[in-house]
Amino acid sequence: QVQLVESGGGLVQPGGSLRLSCAASGGGSSLKTMGWYRQAPGKEREWVATSYVSSATVAHSVKDRFTISRDNAKNTVYLQMNSLKPEDTAVYYCRQFFPNFWGQGTQVTVSS
Repeated sequence: QVQLVESGGGLVQPGGSLRLSCAASGGGSSLKTMGWYRQAPGKEREWVATSYVSSATVAHSVKDRFTISRDNAKNTVYLQMNSLKPEDTAVYYCRQFFPNFWGQGTQVTVSS
């Protein structure tokens, strides 16, 4: 059974940075295609970024501020978030594609 454990969320002031981590286990030795999504209160879950084995894509709305990366040796995918804004406040979820699994989410709150 695949387990995805997110960490790194918290409260940060506008303009600050956070790095989220998602550690995958139980899915074999190779890290699969992984993604980050977020869901703000009262809104639908939205895609943020995807890390493929040798490339990555980031949503246009955050591409100048967020970066997705991976460490295959640690079976971990990261989301570096810079210049955070109050509208980035959401629960951030890690997702493994093929097969599909979700993490439990980590809260990010951007507020002064």
